[in-house]
Amino acid sequence: MKRLFPHIVSLLFLFVFSGSRNPLRAQTHGAYDTVRVYAYVTPEGDTIPMSYLPNVEVLGRLTGKWKNYWADWTRLRNAVYVTYPYAKAASRIMNEINAQLVHVSDKKQRRMIIHTREKELKLQFSDKLTQLSIYQGKILMKLIYRETGNNCYDIIEDYKGFFNAAFWQTLAVLFGSNLKQKYDATGKDADMEKIVQDVERMYGYRS
Repeated sequence: MKRLFPHIVSLLFLFVFSGSRNPLRAQTHGAYDTVRVYAYVTPEGDTIPMSYLPNVEVLGRLTGKWKNYWADWTRLRNAVYVTYPYAKAASRIMNEINAQLVHVSDKKQRRMIIHTREKELKLQFSDKLTQLSIYQGKILMKLIYRETGNNCYDIIEDYKGFFNAAFWQTLAVLFGSNLKQKYDATGKDADMEKIVQDVERMYGYRS
């Protein structure tokens, strides 16, 4: 009996293991045993299962802070769209005037050239520029600095003299503006710079 015990245990193990495996081998795959999915092949050649999730729409209310931000951004965007063409024109005209003055040393002749171009500019832009709001005027001055590298005070002083520049600066300050303001593309004027770049791409302006 003792000799038969190991054989009985062995047969028992064989029966258990064969009995637990054979039914699975005999089974056919059910309808949900295999799920087909999309696959993504990585640049290294690995294949990874992939699936597409349905879109999820998330709705929320803007806080007062973000409402104010987007209101200010929209106002800024509209002002840039209106004034940027004038800033480009100012840059082009300044280059033309400087090209005319480069070999002129006589002060009287220089004043005559500047005065002639000033009359042309008034005829071309005066009506349009007077329709700008104070806010749009501030944005225009910043964009002129962006395009020319000079603030409006320095430009007026170069072409019209110190007293004219001082007069217009005083007038600007009275209206809450400043002819000496600069343009900080990576700082406080970063939003404006993004909008300007969008305008340039959209309308094909060349920097």
